[in-house]
Amino acid sequence: MRVVFAGTPAVACTALAAIAGSGHEVVAVVTRPDAPRGRGRGLEPSPVAVLAEELGVPILRPVRIADAEFEAALRALRPDCCPVVAYGNLLPEPILGIPTLGWVNLHFSLLPAWRGAAPVQWAILAGDEVTGACTFRIGPGLDDGPLYGTVTQAISRQDTTGTLLERLADAGARLLVETLDALAAGTAIAVPQPRDGVTYAPKVTADDARVRWTDPLIGVDRRIRAMTPAPGAWTQLGEQRVSILPLRQDAGPGPVGLPPGHARLAGQVVWVGTATEPAALGEVRAPGRRQMPAADWVRGLRVDGIVLA
Repeated sequence: MRVVFAGTPAVACTALAAIAGSGHEVVAVVTRPDAPRGRGRGLEPSPVAVLAEELGVPILRPVRIADAEFEAALRALRPDCCPVVAYGNLLPEPILGIPTLGWVNLHFSLLPAWRGAAPVQWAILAGDEVTGACTFRIGPGLDDGPLYGTVTQAISRQDTTGTLLERLADAGARLLVETLDALAAGTAIAVPQPRDGVTYAPKVTADDARVRWTDPLIGVDRRIRAMTPAPGAWTQLGEQRVSILPLRQDAGPGPVGLPPGHARLAGQVVWVGTATEPAALGEVRAPGRRQMPAADWVRGLRVDGIVLA
């Protein structure tokens, strides 16, 4: 089957590699244009573009997916199906009708839960115990097309968005290849999504990533894990924005009566008050500094009465 793969970030590379290693022919890749990255802010290709070059697959980088030039180029490729993983653009209806068997999206949730751009972050933030990945046929709506298949994945209390996405990318890549195989064989069955249980996962903002020390400890922990590695949880110390990495799970009970946001160094542990028990900081990264254990950071401040906001 002739396929055109659409995707942009590193998490999509697992699926592209799996499809390229299957019996399907990847005739082109669609990805976002090169974007400024790093300290120098120079233009760099997306991770999917880098992999496509390694695979020797032609790359399309439309600035606007609705451009007539891109539509003509896609039609000329005569794709049977277009698999999509985290491409980052909504597809207009004229584009949706080009592949014979449609556009098939790999989405990292158990739809209809967490439709949108950041399903893994919101699943962890909400305290879900189980999530998964599914394939569905893309329509004009937001992640509401009929389902081809699903896989489930437990969420552990140590999972960050990064660790969970890594597992989902592996399982989801296998599911996507299975879905393409079924479409090619004519055995795929698309089942409408349930009407109940719809939730949304919009792109997370910088404010979503700000730690709320007035939340219970469980909420503080979930927010930090949900925002790791991107966009990165953070807190404010005076004028400085300090990045907060996942909390320590091995520190034992903390001091009693520590007000929310107030930090105390006890031995090798930095405790920060929450609405319930105090949180034991793991590693932090202050502006212009390397990532380091929280205790080293606090000792280097040489101040008393640290209050995080």
